[in-house]
Amino acid sequence: MPFAAGFFLSYFFRNVTAVIAKDLAREFALTPSDLGLLTSAYFVAFGLFQPVLGVLLDRYGPRRVVASLLCVTALGAFVFGAAGGFGALALGRALIGLGVSACLMGAIKAFTLWFPLSRLATLSGWYLFVGATGGLAATAPVEAALGAVGWRALFYGLAAASLAVAALIALCVPEKPLPGAAWGEQFRGTAQILRRALFWRIVLPFVITHAAYQALQGLWLGPWLIDVAGFGREHTASVLLVCAAAYAIGSVIFGSFADQLAGRGFPRLALYKWGLLVSLAAFVAIALDAGLPRAALLATYGFTVMSGALVFALITPHFPVAMSGRVVTGVNFAMFTTTFVFQWGIGVVLRAYPIVDGRYAPEGYAAALLAIAALQVVVLVWLLPLREPATPAQP
Repeated sequence: MPFAAGFFLSYFFRNVTAVIAKDLAREFALTPSDLGLLTSAYFVAFGLFQPVLGVLLDRYGPRRVVASLLCVTALGAFVFGAAGGFGALALGRALIGLGVSACLMGAIKAFTLWFPLSRLATLSGWYLFVGATGGLAATAPVEAALGAVGWRALFYGLAAASLAVAALIALCVPEKPLPGAAWGEQFRGTAQILRRALFWRIVLPFVITHAAYQALQGLWLGPWLIDVAGFGREHTASVLLVCAAAYAIGSVIFGSFADQLAGRGFPRLALYKWGLLVSLAAFVAIALDAGLPRAALLATYGFTVMSGALVFALITPHFPVAMSGRVVTGVNFAMFTTTFVFQWGIGVVLRAYPIVDGRYAPEGYAAALLAIAALQVVVLVWLLPLREPATPAQP
């Protein structure tokens, strides 16, 4: 639960820019590519730190690492709230991303230390649910609060909350002895993980589909609902809330049912494949603005894309427990750096089309999203013939 409090904040920080994006663009005269680069600074800092984070988690344990990094989050939130220009905003956003980079991976490392791996999908599912409620809080509730406190005061409050959670983790989380291998040996273990074809075949579909979701829910879905669907701010925030709620429910359903179905002979890998196929279909419908009820479409998308989180339960058993921190941070490294590329890239594509009265062109959204959909098709074609891999590595 102390880790979950930090993960709640992580998701809140990740998604809050979708609600305040237009405010930032007006106040700081940001172009679409500026806005994409600014918000994706979170993801690039988060992603690039993952290889080092994996070594730190396997060497020093989740308590010390997560608590220390949340202090960096507090600094980043303060810098963002006090920013007077693009540079300070980007620095604050990057520090936030660096600081929360261990909130999920630290907990999964703790799960592998304290619980049997057969329960990892259920544990991860419930944990992701708590995080997703942070995404919920960053939608309509933020929109309702902005009029009273403003976005700067919101970030000052988040800085204080980050420090409080850091103290909670430092004081409450238990320790467990770890192998503590030499630094060089630990980094060689990371390279060994990344060289395995099985790792990428299972992980890449999650990387591409989830990076696409984060690029949308974390920034571009809000402007898309305003510019393409013609929604007002309050209606937009409500639909973002629906998508985030479906995502939260999906985390519990896919996590819990995966372990239950696996016990009855239905492979987790099959559920992973089916969920990602449905999420791809919903993503294409969003890209084409296919005329379907948007709230229902986004709820379907948010729910099914969460099947991708089964990747942690699928890939972790194929490596020793002593390497689990590096395995899961390897997944996150790929996913968050890809999110950075997608979030910034969508802004670059939108800038190539006419901007009328502050609204981005529907054709620009369609071009950017269909390009991402094509990548999803490629990685899913590679995944689909894969059968449940044989004997996993033992600790």
